[in-house]
Parts: sequence; C-alpha cells; structure tokens
Amino acid sequence: MAAIDFLRTADSCFAALPDYPWQARYIDGMPSLGGMRLHLIDEGPSDAEVCWLCLHGNPTWSYLYRRMIPVFLAAGHRVLAPDMPGFGKSDKPIDAAQHRFSWHREVLLSLVEALDLRGIHLVVQDWGGLLGLTLPMEKPERYKGLLVMNTHLATAETPLPEGFLQWRSMCAERPDFSIARLLARGNPHLSAAECAAYDAPFPEPAFRAATRAFPEMVPESAQDDGVLASRAAATFWREHWRGVSMMAVGKRDPVFSPAAMESLRQSINQCPPALVLDEAGHFVQEHGEVIAKEALFALCR
Repeated sequence: MAAIDFLRTADSCFAALPDYPWQARYIDGMPSLGGMRLHLIDEGPSDAEVCWLCLHGNPTWSYLYRRMIPVFLAAGHRVLAPDMPGFGKSDKPIDAAQHRFSWHREVLLSLVEALDLRGIHLVVQDWGGLLGLTLPMEKPERYKGLLVMNTHLATAETPLPEGFLQWRSMCAERPDFSIARLLARGNPHLSAAECAAYDAPFPEPAFRAATRAFPEMVPESAQDDGVLASRAAATFWREHWRGVSMMAVGKRDPVFSPAAMESLRQSINQCPPALVLDEAGHFVQEHGEVIAKEALFALCR
C-alpha cells in the first residue's frame, strides 16, 4: 500500500487521563497502515482462553472502554482495545478521503491476523459494529462470543434513521464540534476531565479528518462501499454463527433505539433478549461496568 500522509498526536495531549492507566502499545508494520502506527490496549495473559476485542466508533476511542476493561482483566482474560486510524492515540490521515469502509475493515482484519487472536469475544458499538460485525465471517474459528451495543449492519436495505441523518447534518455544518460537550450532554454523570479526554486526540482541526469523514461513510445504497460485506455478514450472523451472544442497549439513544436494536438482535442466531439500560444513551459503554459483569455471566459460563 502507498504511504499515507498523517499527523501524530503528541503524548502530552494524553497526560493524566482519568481512569486510563494502561501502557500504550503500537503496531506499525502492517501493510494496510501505509506507514502509520496503530495504538491499542493489550492487557492480560497472551494465552488466556478468552480474548475480548473491543471496537469503538466515531468520534470516540479506546478510552470509551475504561469501565469495562478492569472487569474483564479481573476475570483473568486478555483485553484488546485498538484505536482506529484517525482516532485516539493512533496516527491520523490528513486526507479525509483515506477513510473508507473497506480500508478500515482491512486494517481490523489485518490486526486480528497479525496478533493471531483466538477465543475472541467481539465487543462492538457504533462504527465498531458496522465494521466489526463483518469480521468473524472471514475466520469464524477465531470467534467465540459477541457483545453488541447500539449499532447496526450497514446493508442499505432500509432507510437510515432520522436521528442519524440529523447527526450527519450537524457534523457537516459544524465539523469541529466539541466531542467533550457531546459526551457531557448524553452522560451527565461524567466529570469534566472525563469529557475532555474525548477531545484529547484532536489538538487542532487538521487532526479531525476521521470525524469529518465517518458520518458520510455510512452506506445508503447497494453500490456503496461496505454493503456487500455487510450483507454477507447478515447472512453469517443469521445462518452460520454458532457462538454465544449478548446485546446491551442504551434506552436514551436517539439513533439506535431499543426497537431498532431488536431488529438486529433477531437477526443474530440465538441472541437472547437485550439488556436495556434506562439511563444510558448512545455511548452505552459509559455504563460499562454493569454491562461487563453481565457479559462475563452470559458469555463465559
């Protein structure tokens, strides 16, 4: 792959993050990265029987999983939480056009192969779901469990939710919106420092190519990038998935309501009724300790 022009957020931007004590780890040799480096949390025994692969969405990063990671680690499991290219501590392409569904999917597939991950319990939300739900069909033997939260499969078979269209319009009108304020509005229990952590990866507007690109990347028609993979994934989850599954839903999500998530749940083979969190919104991981404890019981018995 040709080299990608990118920016790298200074380490100083991440100083003293609340409740994020984990050592920074980087991968920089994958051809799909085009010379960039990818940051990930990788904690717990490398040979653990259970490996939680936690995928964030837009405009967040692995910080979103800080309430869930300690629960999984306390159970003796391995936890990986990568930052997608353009987010968190990972390098950030300068050109918004670099951000394509197929490219981000390739990066995630390459990461799983590079680390030879097995016993994967896939944890997805938002774009972590749009992308992550298309991964297991490529190597089903690597995956044992699924925890799915507030997301959908991008099959372009139904109109995009009105709440998402409003979000996309806001992003187009205010491309440099405050991510901290977005998190604070939906999560009043967060401290100012916790909210500020979501702005930390983006010290200047030039670092925001990903947050500008992702709202426009959501497929709407059959010809859009990612639709074929998403439709194949829908068949996989409905007809071929044999692992254990759990769904958690933030009831206050203006885009992925419990009713919308119920449609996704019914398309996942033997997925039980969702855990609905009345106080949670779209970023349901901000109530993650409850979810993680339930996931240990539901997926690891």
